[in-house]
Amino acid sequence: MVTDTGVDKRIAFVQSCWHKDIVDQGKIGFLDRANTLGIAAEGVEFFEVPGSFEIPLLAKLLAESGKYSAIVAVGLVVDGGIYRHEFVAEAVISGIMKLQLETDIPIISVVLIPHNFHETEDHREFFRQHFMVKGEEAADACAKTLENLAAIA
Repeated sequence: MVTDTGVDKRIAFVQSCWHKDIVDQGKIGFLDRANTLGIAAEGVEFFEVPGSFEIPLLAKLLAESGKYSAIVAVGLVVDGGIYRHEFVAEAVISGIMKLQLETDIPIISVVLIPHNFHETEDHREFFRQHFMVKGEEAADACAKTLENLAAIA
């Protein structure tokens, strides 16, 4: 989608499906806020991956496609007690940071790694609300980043 200022605002939104009921709130918050910023829903294309670990590869392919001005990556990495979630978190965050520097396509990260996550309904509801806010913040960051890049071009 190209706006009247000529800024291409086609955005790829990549979301992991682990704890989908929570992570979906990031998408809702993003779309609600993006609409107020002039980023139309039809300018956002949605992709799902099984978990956060799969986000960097899909983001790489999307960035290299040349179709998108920005990518938003949304996921939740929790300590499930089986392995150290810090390794997954480090791989995902490092992967998307390296990718945006290599491709010059901004990747807005809403990959959250809480210190403590519990499967209680109160805790899940806290994170649903938190992802809604983080989705809104991602829309703000995406719009500002695209504005900054357009000013440099």
